[in-house]
Amino acid sequence: MSLSGYRIMWAFVMFDLPVVTKAEKRRARKFHDYLLDEGFEMKQFSVYYRFYESRAKADAASKRIAAKIPERGMVSILSVTDKQFGQMVNFMGKVPSKNDQKPDQLALF
Repeated sequence: MSLSGYRIMWAFVMFDLPVVTKAEKRRARKFHDYLLDEGFEMKQFSVYYRFYESRAKADAASKRIAAKIPERGMVSILSVTDKQFGQMVNFMGKVPSKNDQKPDQLALF
């Protein structure tokens, strides 16, 4: 099965969680670790992203993530197609940088 740039998805999780108390720090760290365990990579501080081969898999991941969100703070989940992801413009300082590419082979965990 070939992967279409209009069917494969990139999911972004953006969050701002309170980290004032020890309990809040623990909950924020647990959420961060959960995203890493789910295969997300850090794009920027509190912005994580991951490739999915279909909208259905990205939507299922969103539901799993929603179940792990700490009770306080703000979390946003955005899914974009591979074509849209490819149009993102990135800069390191004033120098443009390349977008990440979808994996050549899907990782199995």
